[in-house]
Amino acid sequence: MVFWTAIAIVRRVNNDTKITFIKEDPWRIFRIMAEFVDSFEILSQVGPGVTVFGSARMLPSNPYYQKAVTLAKGLARNKLAVITGGGPGIMEAANKGAAMIKGKSVGLNIELPHEQKGNRYANIPVNFHYFFSRKVCFVKYSIAFVFMPGGFGTLDEFFEVLTLVQTRRIPEFPLILFGKAHWSGLLKWMKERLEPGDFISPGDLDLVTVTDDPQHAIDIVLDYERRVGPPEIMPKAFA
Repeated sequence: MVFWTAIAIVRRVNNDTKITFIKEDPWRIFRIMAEFVDSFEILSQVGPGVTVFGSARMLPSNPYYQKAVTLAKGLARNKLAVITGGGPGIMEAANKGAAMIKGKSVGLNIELPHEQKGNRYANIPVNFHYFFSRKVCFVKYSIAFVFMPGGFGTLDEFFEVLTLVQTRRIPEFPLILFGKAHWSGLLKWMKERLEPGDFISPGDLDLVTVTDDPQHAIDIVLDYERRVGPPEIMPKAFA
């Protein structure tokens, strides 16, 4: 019944508009729906995971690449899936670390004109066309988030997840900024500009932990898993 109602709406919209891309929008809903159905089906079988964000441009010679490998190894040894954007750089490093010890190495890859090619270390690859459906999957199947040094994409993901935690749309999962030298300037600016101006509340910045030590990050995640674990009910963001 729902399907045929949707078809009727599509036909009516197509008859009422002359703009080509708008006429295509109702049909695009089915592509979006299929992307969610496929990804949910795969990721719901993975178990608790930790998403590692970071630059696609990081070379294997960079110390942060090596630390991402070490971090992912430690998470995978503790039966946690390692989830990344599936591309090169830090994403490759984290997938590599998990795959090296035969852990669950998830790559949520997306079609981009530059930079993004799927790395060979993701043993559970999921491909996306839409950024928004990919972002849902990063958050929906993770119990912690590690933000390695990165650019606009990493900043986007950091602020989006931080906002979801701050507004209590998802539980207070560990949010770990890895690399004090990289993140200290941003945190200083937020402390000096956002907090005194009442743009954020006192204590909001305490939602974030900063570290340079892979084992410290692993310990934070494991402590959360032991004390709290995966949410028992669906977070409001996805309900």
